[in-house]
Amino acid sequence: MTKLGKYLDNRSINKASVSRKTGINKNRLSELSNNFSTKIKADELYLIALAIEVDACELLEYLCGDLQLKKESK
Repeated sequence: MTKLGKYLDNRSINKASVSRKTGINKNRLSELSNNFSTKIKADELYLIALAIEVDACELLEYLCGDLQLKKESK
């Protein structure tokens, strides 16, 4: 399960409801929740955040907060 999948599960979010509110296909939500190689688009993230009534930045931080810049070599 991806970070998005865990986020939705931990908050007992109904994916069918998110799909109806956002217009994001249920299959796409399933892919985003289960397939690690599937990348979320910014507009999808924003719509999901609106649908589940969380700040989009909070959701982005949860999903991408572990990313770091590459260290420059001198």
